Amino acid sequence: MTAEELNKQIRAETSRGGKYLTFTLGNEEYGVGILKVREIIGILDITEIPRMPDYVKGVINLRGKVSPVIDLRLKFAMPRADYTSRTCIILMEIDKEETTALMGIIVDSVSEVMNVNAHDIEDTPEVRGANTDYILGIAKKDKKVIMLLDIDKALNDDEIVALEAVA
Repeated sequence: MTAEELNKQIRAETSRGGKYLTFTLGNEEYGVGILKVREIIGILDITEIPRMPDYVKGVINLRGKVSPVIDLRLKFAMPRADYTSRTCIILMEIDKEETTALMGIIVDSVSEVMNVNAHDIEDTPEVRGANTDYILGIAKKDKKVIMLLDIDKALNDDEIVALEAVA
């Protein structure tokens, strides 16, 4: 490994450490960088939009601002689940190229804000034929495994453009 490659790896590892909001989808725990989170709210009335993918639940009107909402379970091809009193919408700031959009993601429950050290994060294992670009890494914390998401990459550019058009 060259010095340049080593420096690049060190920068990537140290940039992944920090505070993460953790949440559950099914039996799995996930985390997103706390700086991307704008607000956590309970399930609101969601206005459906026709002819959207099934994971796009619609839009919400929160204090006069319309934001698209996706069900992260469905986006990740997990089984559909009924919403409960613990189900939440996490309003996230999504960055794509020169634009920033506010988007809600529906999760089963919010767990906690945790500090994750860079040395507790392992690279995402490569799985043949699977796109794992949206996973920053896998954190090991208190005998738990937490998938750390790069929420900006969870949706592709075409999906972001479509969601911005409805908001």
